[in-house]
Amino acid sequence: MASSGCERMIGSVLVANRGEIARRVFRSCADAGISTVAVYSDADADLPHTREADAAVRLPGNTPAETYLRSDLIVEAARQAGADAIHPGYGFLSENAGFARAVLDAGLTWIGPPPDAIASMGSKVEAKRIMADAGVPVLSELDPAEITEDQLPVLVKASAGGGGRGMRVVHELSALDDAVKAASAEAGSAFGDATVFCERYLPTGRHIEVQVLADEHGTIWAVGERECSIQRRHQKVVEEAPSPLVDDAMRQQLFDAARAAAKAIGYVGAGTVEFLATDDGEFFFLEMNTRLQVEHPVTECVTGLDLVTLQLRIAESDRLPPEPPPQRGHAIEVRLYAEDPAKDWQPQSGTVHALDVPRVAAEFTVPPRGGIRLDSGFESGSVVRVHYDPMLAKVIAMAPARAEAARTLAAALAGSKIHGLVTNRDLLVNVLRHPAFLAGETDTAFFDRHGLDTLSAPLADDRARELSALAAALAEAATNRARAKVLSGLPSGWRNVASQRQRKSYRVGEDTVDVDYRITRAGLDVDGVELVSAAPGRVVLDVAGVRRTFDVARYGDLICVDSPLGPVSLRRLPRYTDPDAAVPAGSLLAPMPGSVLRVAVEQGATVQSGQPLLWLEAMKMEHQISAPADGVVAELPVTQGQQVDVGTVLAVVQAEKE
Repeated sequence: MASSGCERMIGSVLVANRGEIARRVFRSCADAGISTVAVYSDADADLPHTREADAAVRLPGNTPAETYLRSDLIVEAARQAGADAIHPGYGFLSENAGFARAVLDAGLTWIGPPPDAIASMGSKVEAKRIMADAGVPVLSELDPAEITEDQLPVLVKASAGGGGRGMRVVHELSALDDAVKAASAEAGSAFGDATVFCERYLPTGRHIEVQVLADEHGTIWAVGERECSIQRRHQKVVEEAPSPLVDDAMRQQLFDAARAAAKAIGYVGAGTVEFLATDDGEFFFLEMNTRLQVEHPVTECVTGLDLVTLQLRIAESDRLPPEPPPQRGHAIEVRLYAEDPAKDWQPQSGTVHALDVPRVAAEFTVPPRGGIRLDSGFESGSVVRVHYDPMLAKVIAMAPARAEAARTLAAALAGSKIHGLVTNRDLLVNVLRHPAFLAGETDTAFFDRHGLDTLSAPLADDRARELSALAAALAEAATNRARAKVLSGLPSGWRNVASQRQRKSYRVGEDTVDVDYRITRAGLDVDGVELVSAAPGRVVLDVAGVRRTFDVARYGDLICVDSPLGPVSLRRLPRYTDPDAAVPAGSLLAPMPGSVLRVAVEQGATVQSGQPLLWLEAMKMEHQISAPADGVVAELPVTQGQQVDVGTVLAVVQAEKE
């Protein structure tokens, strides 16, 4: 990249963000000899990005509204720390034209597009008008008040937002009004703008996007396309470059449209033009993200570019070469979330006891010889809070061919030690190994078509769970022997009646796994299983002539067992239960910490099965709590705005039969 000769050199960058993207920007700044400044909320005080910067400034409070969405605090933090430039990352204020103007008005360098370009794309309604005028294909906007039955299904979308918030799919005309109201309320809460609109919904579309880079001298690059069709709640889960759908002819059309979009708004910097495509190659403009995308690593891996470094150099007025480098090989990225796909994607919070991805070749940069790249905002011992998105890490595989990248990534995820929280890891592995994915059949209906129950099934089958529970019991016995001050040499622990078998029970997900064994002079008394060795952290078993190794980690009553048969998390069940710990029948418990957003019923109301009772807001999403059966709301101990913890009784529905 050629220098323009301009003296606008950046010396110190404040990243107005947190976690993974802050660390990603720090990496490129460090390589360029630029010092870094972090900002952090009270909840993020111990996260790696706070420690890794050259300086860090506290933003008092926990919620985004108190901290990362306060442009005044962030600009003042830059002044305090002596930063002369601000990089917004993605999310929060990254697409806020007012923030960009505030940065420039403060005499700082804004590492992003011009505020007017941000503003023009900030309203999806206005953005579609501009794109249509520029000759970019668009889906026509529909007035919710005039939609007819033959126009269904439609998608209700927030004009000012993204990330799946403020979006509803409507299949029946009778549901349209409620969907518009719900989407509007969610959009107002998330973005401060409750404006929504409707457009035709393509249930099996392909989400294709083009990475663009533009300098202030008129050069516009279409760097390459990505496919991000596998989504949950309209949020991307798996991303790859290049797209298995796009051929050379379609690629040229996409690139021409993306460059036209950037030119139409005088774009400068890194951005992404998103399209919805059909299987026959037709595509329509969705939106333009005037920032770096979460999925930018796959483009970096197939081009060798450092997109953050290019952002920095464009901000310093450097010139791009006439053409970008070509794409080579294939890269696939997955977003590892602390969430439970099998329970309607419920987000999780708490301590990440272990986060260990094997065979990582590079972090926050392109692996020099391919392999696994890891971009994470967390590490072992970090705490996931309820205030922010629950993404733990992005895991990326780079390989010469798509099938190899998928296999490498699936193996790395399956072999990862992720302890403490439920994650979508098993789902990601199942997707990467699914025949439809490997065949490139990756539209936005992937989860619906192949069944979320099947795709989120545990990697460990019933037999693997039984063996893992046995390994946990043997490791626990080994721990007890090691701690014992007397009789520590007894192979099976001290018992009043030595001939009796050892029995332990564990909770695995929603199931109970019982372990029944005895160790004698002849060895382990379990059919088909021989004990090779047992230590507190590792148990080796011979199962029908095949030796299996189980790594065992213990965190209070949580036991995590990792083996090639699949990871298993267990909780030791007590021999006797506490009657005071029981909750009334029909109790609806909070599945996560959060805030009671709305309450739709009153105590004593008669409700039907599936009827919404209240909504929780946690980790940037709304979660509906519904009646489990027909009955009466016997108790309703919570009120709107109340903060609740996991397990809090939200309501008690007394079923009709009771």
